[in-house]
Amino acid sequence: MDYVLLALGLVLLICGADGLVRGAARLAASIGIPTIVIGLTVVAFGTSAPELAVSINSAIADKTELAMANVVGSNIFNVLFILGLAAVITPLAISRQLIRQDVPIMVLISALVFFLASDGMLSFMECALLVVLLVIYTVFLFVQGKKSENAKADAPDGDELAELTQGNHPAWQSLLWLVVGLALLIIGASLLVNSAVSIARTFGVSEAVIGLTILAIGTSLPEVVTSIVASFKGQRDIAVGNVVGSNTFNLLAVLGISGIVSFDGLAATAQLVQQDLPIMLGVAILTLPLVITGSTLSRSEGALFFGLYVFYTALLIGTAKGAAWVSPMQSLFWYLVLPLTVLVVLASLIRDVARRRQASQ
Repeated sequence: MDYVLLALGLVLLICGADGLVRGAARLAASIGIPTIVIGLTVVAFGTSAPELAVSINSAIADKTELAMANVVGSNIFNVLFILGLAAVITPLAISRQLIRQDVPIMVLISALVFFLASDGMLSFMECALLVVLLVIYTVFLFVQGKKSENAKADAPDGDELAELTQGNHPAWQSLLWLVVGLALLIIGASLLVNSAVSIARTFGVSEAVIGLTILAIGTSLPEVVTSIVASFKGQRDIAVGNVVGSNTFNLLAVLGISGIVSFDGLAATAQLVQQDLPIMLGVAILTLPLVITGSTLSRSEGALFFGLYVFYTALLIGTAKGAAWVSPMQSLFWYLVLPLTVLVVLASLIRDVARRRQASQ
């Protein structure tokens, strides 16, 4: 029954997020907000809505380590699994805005959260700081979206958003989508959290591990669908922008709001502080040189990302179960996986420098 409730919770979360985006986008369009601004704000919030619903529910239920683990796991999954798989399907083009602005912002926010949580706690005031930064970031996107002539090309979900906002939609209908979507999110989050905690107890693993795996993957399904579909359609920049924007909103909105709702902030387990938060930051930093070189994420780099996620998940599950093969895997990481990753990054940098020199001659 726990697995049935888990699956039902995931379905309700996805349907709720879709309804929330649909209603909010139509309401925003009806009061004259430009489509590009809706794409940069409403859709970005919408793809993070499942993480927000689950983390708030976890915070209210005094399971704050689940709230933190959900965000950390989602951000690792988004970059390594989603970008990796999308790049394997087709090399991903990276826009100038993503290279110069969005990816560096994601890395800086990841570093800030890692620093704030390094003592094992995101306090109420630290979560409030994240919410303040969220407001500043949203206003910045709003102003930038209205001013930038080229923003439409970089906006997430452009075609789909146009379909959502076209035509005359009564205000009551948009409000109904919004309310129903919100209700489904709340119900789905409650089912998901309760069933996940029950499954964690059955298998004898911590709630943080469930948050880093099952919940992280489940709440990231909207990003999976958006990025993979965009990749197949050839909208390669959307695939990257969706992930980067979602990660930033996860850190600012999900952690910030859920920490304020709990009143006591969010707790981070020793494993999160010593292993998963550093991995989240390392993964964010890893995107910098790979997206800068040639402004594309190649198939080989995508395969590297995907392989790193499989390795990380295996290590996570093995550690939780106390498996004997964890120690050899850790040695494999330090002596093979990490050097191989560094070599791939260096090769990309050298290839990019050589290409630029050749182009300048």
